[in-house]
Amino acid sequence: MSVFASLVAHLADLLQPLFHASATAAAIILFTALVRLAVHPLSRAAARGQKAKARLSPQIAELRKKHGKNPDRMQKALMELHAKEKVSPLSGCLPSLLQLPAFFLMYHLFSSGRIGGEPNELLSHTLFAAPLGDRWSDALAHGGVFGGAGLVYIALFAIVAAVATFNYRRTKLQMVAAPLPDQAPGMGAMAAMTKVMPLLSFATLLTVAWVPLAAALYIVTSTTWTAVERAFLYRDMPTAGALATAA
Repeated sequence: MSVFASLVAHLADLLQPLFHASATAAAIILFTALVRLAVHPLSRAAARGQKAKARLSPQIAELRKKHGKNPDRMQKALMELHAKEKVSPLSGCLPSLLQLPAFFLMYHLFSSGRIGGEPNELLSHTLFAAPLGDRWSDALAHGGVFGGAGLVYIALFAIVAAVATFNYRRTKLQMVAAPLPDQAPGMGAMAAMTKVMPLLSFATLLTVAWVPLAAALYIVTSTTWTAVERAFLYRDMPTAGALATAA
């Protein structure tokens, strides 16, 4: 934690001439972007894997038709098909999993009163009027919804809602272009899950309201990056089909 705190403080010092009192917030955004840039090659590899699985859709549909009443045999046949085509069923999970340590570090750094036995000075740093160690409940208690800190959260909520709406509309349009064959065995449940998945983006609003502002900045930056990245990497692939084959 001490090393991570020093890294954030060093980035803030570098950005201070440009962002002044909000330099630490800018450092968090920069750190998030660097993390996402580091895992981008894995995101590209995951996209290639998802597209490969999408190309296997006809074969997977045939396997579901053939082994729909035998889940064990179906699972084995899917594993054999993925192995034959050199496609990893878990390829899409790696980028998300590798980001978790960075998020937890950010969360604990701005939730801890002391770091390395010393007072955590980062907690006093702000984004405009909002301390980075505070939560939305603190903003409501000091100034209300439209107070200085409250307005910062309104801006974050607006960004998250815009990104979630973008993801939802994009997925819905691609579902219309490439609907799932819900008549096939087991595909009805998959189609229902695919319809619910886009709504989960809106759950990020609850997370942003609950975690410290510094962690909220990480989430908002990462979520926005993900939306842009996926729109680019999966621009030629129907989302519904990607979710179905990933499962």
